[in-house]
Amino acid sequence: MRVALDQAREAALAGEVPVGAVIVRGGEVIAAARNRMRTDGDPTAHAEMAAIRAAGQALGSSRLDGCDLWVTLEPCAMCAGGIALSRISRLYFAAADPKGGAVLNGPRLFRQPTCHHAPEVYSGIGEAEAAEMLREFFKERRS
Repeated sequence: MRVALDQAREAALAGEVPVGAVIVRGGEVIAAARNRMRTDGDPTAHAEMAAIRAAGQALGSSRLDGCDLWVTLEPCAMCAGGIALSRISRLYFAAADPKGGAVLNGPRLFRQPTCHHAPEVYSGIGEAEAAEMLREFFKERRS
């Protein structure tokens, strides 16, 4: 989670919502990414999607079986869909997102009967640090 939190800090410094993601397989970091929507002019450039794309390229496969995704914020519906489609084995996330999350909140995508693959989910890892980073980011913009 430390690498994901560092990626989130980089996102904040670039003016992006501070979310970072890392994909690991066998203890090795395969991909690390941060939010880049504003930087890339791409509404799909969430940290999770960028990490999934990079991991797929690094492994030469669209299936990320045996990979773990570490992310600083509960994935939204788009990212949860990408996680399911890529067959990520385990999802670890820091802060819950009651407003936009789709794992423990909102549509709870992995619990839907139409979801073909659901990873093991672990939440709250690094939650205080990730939540504080998000609070500070939005506080500065609302002042």
